[in-house]
Amino acid sequence: MRQATLVDVEGIVEVHTQARTAYYIAGGLSADDLADPAQTQTQQRYDGWARALQSPDRVVKCATQDGKVVGILSMGRPNSPTIDARTVGQLYQIHVIPSHWGNGIGARLHTSFVDYLTDSFLPTGLLEVWERNTRAQSFYSKLGWKPDGERRPGPDGSDYVFLRLAAPAAR
Repeated sequence: MRQATLVDVEGIVEVHTQARTAYYIAGGLSADDLADPAQTQTQQRYDGWARALQSPDRVVKCATQDGKVVGILSMGRPNSPTIDARTVGQLYQIHVIPSHWGNGIGARLHTSFVDYLTDSFLPTGLLEVWERNTRAQSFYSKLGWKPDGERRPGPDGSDYVFLRLAAPAAR
């Protein structure tokens, strides 16, 4: 695991796209719902990850295997201005390429997020997950995340639910 750089953007987009496709299809969206014949979503993801890598408010890490990006983590300040950035760090995304699910990569990426909270003296982690992504919800639940009651609209009439994690005490 290492800090991601602009050189990693293509690999990051590939991991993001494959993981996203897998969990949305598992949640009931069709491949047609996710299709992007004009490749605009891919370009938007590429541009978004390039911005994230250059942002002073974001930390992006990648897990690699044999020189290939197989997992990604993005974290930083809360997206909402109503959330106190002095006490909360947001886990924006953890994605692992589906062919590598179940190999501990996601857990190692999560540990890196918890280290970020601890090192930044942030007592709380925040994330949102699509309510139909039961695999992710189970993963986060096992790691101590709890729903906080907040939601926002998501695709296909299903919400994103917000989860919180109490970080361990600072070292």
